[in-house]
Amino acid sequence: MNLKFIKRDIFTFVKIISTVLITSAIGLELWNIYAVITNSNIPSSLNPIFWIERFAITSHFIEGIIAGFYAPSRKKIPIKYATYTFFVGTIGLLELFDQQDKY
Repeated sequence: MNLKFIKRDIFTFVKIISTVLITSAIGLELWNIYAVITNSNIPSSLNPIFWIERFAITSHFIEGIIAGFYAPSRKKIPIKYATYTFFVGTIGLLELFDQQDKY
């Protein structure tokens, strides 16, 4: 098996997992906001999970901003590629900057 195919398969797997986890993190944060608004109690054992998901969302948001700024120079639509990078994470940035090498 070629290294290029292995890289492609791993990237695809990471993209799927990352999208599912970021979507779940957004859902968790929405649940937390709903619980605060309705004065509901959330188990305190979930606090570390909330901090991890906030870190993940923040880092993915920063990666999305970076992708949005660099997308026009790579012939990509900024908002579309920023959203894509937000959900897939660092893989989106790697793909964006790898395109520079092809030109």
